[in-house]
Amino acid sequence: MGKKRLRKEYEKPKKLWNKERIERESKLETEFGLKNARELWRMQTILRKIRREARTLLSKKGEATEHRSSGILDRVKTFLIRKQDATLDDVLSLDVRDILNRRLQTIVSRKGMAGTIKQARQFITHGHVAIAGKKITSPSYLVRFNEEDRVSWYKKTITMASQREESKELSVEESGDPKEVKAGKTQ
Repeated sequence: MGKKRLRKEYEKPKKLWNKERIERESKLETEFGLKNARELWRMQTILRKIRREARTLLSKKGEATEHRSSGILDRVKTFLIRKQDATLDDVLSLDVRDILNRRLQTIVSRKGMAGTIKQARQFITHGHVAIAGKKITSPSYLVRFNEEDRVSWYKKTITMASQREESKELSVEESGDPKEVKAGKTQ
């Protein structure tokens, strides 16, 4: 067997130095904790391909078109659209934020497993996050709707410093010992 041919997974913008586009993309990068613009371009390319397929299916008719449209709808329902009676028009109304919200990094942050979106990325790349017991080290992994509730820690739970302080304060308040209260707050 020959070598696998590597292909770019994203399409660059036509005007690379467009100020409005760069500002818009930098806001999305900071909001979703993306490493660079290529990650955003990759998600935009995925969405662009899905929307392109939906547009071509809407313009055609026939039995093969119905089969292909049900295939694309099934694929989109597992990742992007939660409602079961979705149509191709719903696929066309998707935005890049919809696909960015389905990334593992965003879901870990939203579930409160990390203090910030950047910390969520670090936990994932260091191998602390799993889906159904399987370690996932890619922050850009697109989480299916049925996998979302199975996102958890890999092997051992990581508690952040703020959570540790809160649990110390709660345990000290329950014991009622003032010496422990002073010791707990000074650490």
